[in-house]
Amino acid sequence: MSLEVLKFALRGLAANKLRSGLTTLGILIGVGAVILLVAVGNGSSKQVQQNIERLGTNTLTVMPSTSRGGGRGGGVIARVFGGGAPGAGAQQQTGPRTQAHDLTVDDARAMADASAAPSVKSVSPVVNASSANAAYAGTSHTIQQFVGTYPTYFEASNDPVERGSYFTNDDVLNDRKVVVIGQTVNEDLFGTVDAVGKQITVSGVNFTVVGVLKTKGSSGFQDADDVAIAPLPAVQESLTGYGALNQIVVQAKTPKTVDAAQSEITDILNQRHGISGSNTADFQIMNQATLQSAISSSSKTFTVLLGAVAAISLLVGGIGITNIMLVTVTERTREIGIRKAIGAPRGAILGQFLVEATVLSLLGGLLGVAAGVIGSEFKVVGVKPVIVPSSIVLALGVSIAIGLFFGSYPANRAAKLRPIEALRHE
Repeated sequence: MSLEVLKFALRGLAANKLRSGLTTLGILIGVGAVILLVAVGNGSSKQVQQNIERLGTNTLTVMPSTSRGGGRGGGVIARVFGGGAPGAGAQQQTGPRTQAHDLTVDDARAMADASAAPSVKSVSPVVNASSANAAYAGTSHTIQQFVGTYPTYFEASNDPVERGSYFTNDDVLNDRKVVVIGQTVNEDLFGTVDAVGKQITVSGVNFTVVGVLKTKGSSGFQDADDVAIAPLPAVQESLTGYGALNQIVVQAKTPKTVDAAQSEITDILNQRHGISGSNTADFQIMNQATLQSAISSSSKTFTVLLGAVAAISLLVGGIGITNIMLVTVTERTREIGIRKAIGAPRGAILGQFLVEATVLSLLGGLLGVAAGVIGSEFKVVGVKPVIVPSSIVLALGVSIAIGLFFGSYPANRAAKLRPIEALRHE
């Protein structure tokens, strides 16, 4: 009996291929959208986590609590400090006193003091000249990030070189115009030419390329390889001026000592900036491990929201099944009457229309899974989708459940038809 019911159901669907195809398309779009949007949310979350992991779980980033760009006229600040940075005993010239909310190399030097911050491994002051124009042999490229810092920055930010080498502490002390470039800068300026040892012109100043960084890849709209890193004094002198730092990257000795390092540098900055009691701190410290946990939680919520939005299309597809099956029952009322008149039981009629609805939703679900998986092979708004296996199982299961649920009313209606009334139907 079940085989006959299946045959009748398939024959009914084949009788109107276009209508069946359009109904299947509604489920296909719903299932595919759920899988793909959940994959986009998951991929976005993983990209953000990878970006944080690049800095390492034992890295802290200190930034001013309010944005304030540093300009020239602030005097020549100390360029080097102790505790692993070059030239602990170097002479310095000091200009006008910097306002409390500015971060300076003096602050970085204090953080690098092993007696005050025993949990800190290295401290790297950072200035960032965005959109610096670089040129080589008639070819030009606008570098998204031109970073001025110290050699310790490379290890703290997990930026290994592929060719050449980093610049050294001696380069910092002597204001040498040397630079390490990312892969995007390398490809756009040099192509197949070996960049190491060549000179590029950045805003009219010549910098010698000493190394090329390994590929990091893009992060949404941000190209992590479109970067150049040079000694802090060289960038300040040529591009940014001797003003406040954009940030200070602090590397703890181990991941276990990150919290201790954060507490130590907080105390140091509070003391240096005169923050006590109810005064609000004029700096903020980003703990990579804490940030990663918070972003992971937010990303899960975002992914669930995307899945819920896509699930609405599945609901619409289910309503479409109800509509089509009601039309089908109305069109085939006389057929139903004939079958019941010759002895077809109520269960056979009910089963036939339930099977039709379920086949439509199952076929649409399987095609939707295929569409979602294929779609995940392409980037969406700069994000590489990462399939969540559970979303495939859930979307397919829901599509089948929708077929059963939304097909039950039309099927029950067909099964309840009285043979004499069905035979009289025109």
